[in-house]
Amino acid sequence: MIVCSCNVLSDHDVRTAVNGGGSLTRNAKQVYGCLGCNAECGRCARTIKAIIDEALGPCAKACCSGCPHSHPQPANEDAQPAEFGLAAY
Repeated sequence: MIVCSCNVLSDHDVRTAVNGGGSLTRNAKQVYGCLGCNAECGRCARTIKAIIDEALGPCAKACCSGCPHSHPQPANEDAQPAEFGLAAY
């Protein structure tokens, strides 16, 4: 099923972006980036989020530290938290 007519993305494309690779994909913007496109009209964002939530299951609400979808924690105590470390890239 096509979920984004602007970029012609299917539900299969979204699931592949969420389950493939090794990076954390938890919102529509990250899916677009993973698939090499950008949001156009935004009407598909809710549907993409629903597919992400379904694909990740209970993990979508809150990952625990042992979850394979969670961010790796920095080994260095002086390192910035992951949420701030991403801004430097």
